[in-house]
Amino acid sequence: MRIDKYLWCVRIYKTRNIASQSCKKGHVKIQDSSCKPSKEIYGGEIISIRKNQMNLKIEVFAIPESRIGAKLVHQFCKDITPKNEIEKLDLLKYSKDYYRTKGTGRPTKKDRRDIDDYHESQE
Repeated sequence: MRIDKYLWCVRIYKTRNIASQSCKKGHVKIQDSSCKPSKEIYGGEIISIRKNQMNLKIEVFAIPESRIGAKLVHQFCKDITPKNEIEKLDLLKYSKDYYRTKGTGRPTKKDRRDIDDYHESQE
């Protein structure tokens, strides 16, 4: 099965087109070598994926016939991502949301003044 189709079938990417583009950009590697979207994949290989500022590692067990349900993914692949990558993702989430929660709107007058002062000090 093609690597882009496999990544779509085991629900790593939402669409096959996104999986294909990721392969073309070099974000997907098989056994630490970049691959094209048409690269054939077999069982027993390790896939490295750069997604959302995180390096995922997946071990392939079997090849599904077609796209599978989320509950069946563990039968076809196993996530072997190192713990430090998962911790990095947690730190990234906390660093983004430390001040204002998402969707609370525009900066206040005080925030705007602080931003302007910061930009003036940089010049």
